[in-house]
Amino acid sequence: MARYNGSLCRLCRRENLKLFLKGDRCFGDKCAFERRPYAPGQHGQRRGRKFSDYRLQLREKQKVKRIYGVLEKQFRGYYYRAERQKGITGINLLMLLECRLDNVVYRMGFAASRNQARQLVRHNHFMVNNRKVNIPSYRVSPGDVVEVREKSRTVQQILDAMETVVRRGIPPWIEIEKEKFRGVLKALPNREDLTMPIQEQLIVELYSK
Repeated sequence: MARYNGSLCRLCRRENLKLFLKGDRCFGDKCAFERRPYAPGQHGQRRGRKFSDYRLQLREKQKVKRIYGVLEKQFRGYYYRAERQKGITGINLLMLLECRLDNVVYRMGFAASRNQARQLVRHNHFMVNNRKVNIPSYRVSPGDVVEVREKSRTVQQILDAMETVVRRGIPPWIEIEKEKFRGVLKALPNREDLTMPIQEQLIVELYSK
């Protein structure tokens, strides 16, 4: 599979934005983006370059793909599904990505990063509405209950993530019962609730060509 296995900090530097791909490390002094806030490579520190519209659109798409950990073919599928739905295509796209099970697990604080959430989901640590689900791309709907399986409540990665979630905070569209290791997706988030600097219209322009 074409999953990226290189340095995650390199991706943040390429997008010139902290993507929080390494969990709690991103909040500390060891964050590579804080120490080297410029693009990787031999010419990473060049300044004054002008970017074409296509480059800006492409970089925006790459940024969103890397935030949510989605590959190109899958991301394109999300876009076409968003395009068929009623409403604004760019916002529909972000809502589809936010409803992925691995993202919901991360938002609920059961994982320190989306990469870790994807791994935990694949290893059968979670249930949705009392049914075991091990597909990271599973679409969680408003009202669905996501919980850690009984035998997985001693997994150290999950416990550590729950202790450090205060750094990120729990978004208002999610309700958590920490002592019961479960949470509910109360509703889809509003666009203004998604605070990452994403310009989804650039992605729409890229795919509309």
